[in-house]
Amino acid sequence: MAETVAGPAHDGADTVPEFPMPRASRCPFDPPPGLKELQEQGPLAKVRLWDGSEPWLVTRYAEQRAVLGDPRASADTDQPGYPTKASAEAGEGKLSFIMMDDPEHARLRRMVTAPFAIRKVEALRPAVQRIVDGLIDDMLAGPGPVDLVEAFALPIPSLVICELLGVPYDDHAMFQDNTRTMVRTTATPEERGAATREIAGYLAGQIARRLTDPKDDLLSGIAGRVAAGELTHGQATEMALLLLIAGHETTANMITLGTAALLEHPDQLALLRDTDDPKLVASAVEELLRYLHITHLGRRRAVTEDIEIAGQVIRAGEGVIMVNEIGNRDPEVFEDPDRLDITRDARRHVAFGFGVHQCLGQPLARMELQVVYGTLYRRIPTLRLACALEDVKFKHDAFIYGIHELPVAW
Repeated sequence: MAETVAGPAHDGADTVPEFPMPRASRCPFDPPPGLKELQEQGPLAKVRLWDGSEPWLVTRYAEQRAVLGDPRASADTDQPGYPTKASAEAGEGKLSFIMMDDPEHARLRRMVTAPFAIRKVEALRPAVQRIVDGLIDDMLAGPGPVDLVEAFALPIPSLVICELLGVPYDDHAMFQDNTRTMVRTTATPEERGAATREIAGYLAGQIARRLTDPKDDLLSGIAGRVAAGELTHGQATEMALLLLIAGHETTANMITLGTAALLEHPDQLALLRDTDDPKLVASAVEELLRYLHITHLGRRRAVTEDIEIAGQVIRAGEGVIMVNEIGNRDPEVFEDPDRLDITRDARRHVAFGFGVHQCLGQPLARMELQVVYGTLYRRIPTLRLACALEDVKFKHDAFIYGIHELPVAW
């Protein structure tokens, strides 16, 4: 029979490390050194959060998948012991179905799965290719250096998700500015609440218009669920908000992080730049998703019934955090995990999570990244950073990791 025991990382109050942990200043692409140390000690450790609570941190790949696949590990933020990210989150409610459990999670998720099916996403590839080529044309025609975030990385997923939802791209500045506030760790509760309300109000208005004037877009599909009595207006707005934020903020950060990482690994960049093999491009995308990670605050759960993980009993009412960035660097799964190698088979990574809550939009994200990574460096073969890497502004102040500005030249 398993017993609850204290590991070496949590023998006493003074030895429980705080989470999140700082990254090494010279290693912006790597997980914090403290996470590596905990992983070497074992798959589980206690950590201390901002509010003094001490959830379990799961550091190894197999154990992370075990928890993420266990229905006793709840994504519901209202469950006792759920490890909250910051005090500023209090009272903001759930972000649609990603913070719910089955069966309600499954019911709501099924309403928006069809547009993200692989067949539907592949039909969008030519349009995404035109967007990417057009933005590269604009960069090449204008003066340099340019900020790759504003000129390239943000417009691509923003244009795509706006098209899918039916949101006018002319309004992108409003929701991008507010999204930045929502994911900034230094934002006050008032600032974050105001940003959320502005985007939500905008989307609620869009949905209301679709009730009387439906179009061929995702918002009209959501509005149809309201008309059928399957969703309330509030649920529909939360769903649209989730799709809008997830549809542009995450992919944009992966574009810039991946580009910066490749520029720091010229041998890997050369392999990608010189290939016309779509399989190698797809492999590069999976490896960059493994090597880099944007949700560095971890996937969080509350345990509703006792769970045994690696011989350790996690009790009902305790919190659990899966830090996928260190799970993707598990040497038991990925040989020489701290090395970027776009030829390796990295498809087993957990960048999109695992289990019933794994990322709904992963087919779209993969396709967009394949088009970007397969086009940008081939069309601009002399692309380079226009500043030293240590001068690049990484998002250490955000819930979603990435780069604020990436000056590039050619």
